[in-house]
Amino acid sequence: MIRLAADQGITGASVSKKQPVYAPDVSKDARYVCATQSTRSELAIPLMVRDEVVGVLDCQSDQLNHFDRETIELLTLFSTQASIALENARLYSLERQRARQLEAINIIAQQSTAVMELEDLLTRVCTVIQKAFRVSQVSLLLREEGDLVMRAFHGELTPCFPPGGRLPATECPWSEIMDISGTVIEKDLTAAPESFRLFKESASRMSIPLISFGQTLGVLTLHSSKVDAFRESELQSLESVADICANSIQNAHYVERVKQLAYLDGLTGIFNRRFFELRIMEEVERARRYGSTMAVIMTDIDQFKRLNDEFGHLLGDEVLRQVSSVFHQQLRKTDVVCRYGGEEFALLLTQTNAEQAFVVAEKLRKMVEKWQFPGVPRAITISAGVAAFPQHGKNRDELVRAADSGLYLAKQNGRNRVCITNAAEAASNGK
Repeated sequence: MIRLAADQGITGASVSKKQPVYAPDVSKDARYVCATQSTRSELAIPLMVRDEVVGVLDCQSDQLNHFDRETIELLTLFSTQASIALENARLYSLERQRARQLEAINIIAQQSTAVMELEDLLTRVCTVIQKAFRVSQVSLLLREEGDLVMRAFHGELTPCFPPGGRLPATECPWSEIMDISGTVIEKDLTAAPESFRLFKESASRMSIPLISFGQTLGVLTLHSSKVDAFRESELQSLESVADICANSIQNAHYVERVKQLAYLDGLTGIFNRRFFELRIMEEVERARRYGSTMAVIMTDIDQFKRLNDEFGHLLGDEVLRQVSSVFHQQLRKTDVVCRYGGEEFALLLTQTNAEQAFVVAEKLRKMVEKWQFPGVPRAITISAGVAAFPQHGKNRDELVRAADSGLYLAKQNGRNRVCITNAAEAASNGK
């Protein structure tokens, strides 16, 4: 295959003149671009559709002055028919493409109402768009705390970032997309660094902002391994897809927020017992699958009823809030703090054995004891019981029972202390 610019050679001359161009002796024609050594004469006939050149019928011969007037007229007539056939094929292909894209829009609209989990929704959207619009790669970046986070992608290219990779939203081209809330087409990314391209083989890109109720939630990006692969004629369909995606993402955020509120304690703002019951089963199963450990700490505020009686329930509520805040600030992000009920808290510690959990519980106990609670003239103390998987229990009920046993032991031994129930006692209590 030989590529020529539209203004090069005999073919270029036919394009610019919009009429047949004949070179009976190419060696004497300065416009000729050599394709084969045997060519002696060349005829180029433009393929026209509504005064627009859509191609060129190029005929070459190894004989001088091979094409006579009759042959040229016959080939010109043929080119007219060929132009009509090509245009019909193009229109048919365009209609099929539009039908495919409309189907994709419909699928995304349906799935956006059926799939409420955000991660599932994003993955499915990327898959549908990549197949319907026949691009090399599709990715979705969502705005989080001033950054754009790669939340999902699908396609044939090699990612420069894993899912969850962060990009500063203040850098180009993202700042331009986010600020003007308009689509940006980058025709040639071959000279750009990989981190800018997002995908190693990306040669051109279309980036469409995801806007819902005037708020830019992120960016839908389509990538091609070819330079200058995107056309403005595709914008309408893709922006319709982006609008549906944005509204779906917003709805999914609302659903996640509602779910989160269902698992939050209204007084302290930390997770509630319902969430604890779900997470402990997940963590036990994870520890069992990978042969690791996890621990449970059950703790409550000593003599809390007396505190309420002395200083009132409003002050008691503030003590609960501050104790939960101490726990939340001191634990790792992978750990879970829950209000189990009343003045009792349940803590889940991942990848932690009983001895390590004891150290954590003791640290929390000392911090609470030293904490200055406004309006309370005396120290507030806590007691805690510790149990670990698989040492003290093989399932949720056994672990909670073992940790409760340790908490009871701490209370019996004078409060303001941490106790670990022994394995034999935990087993007998479980029978």
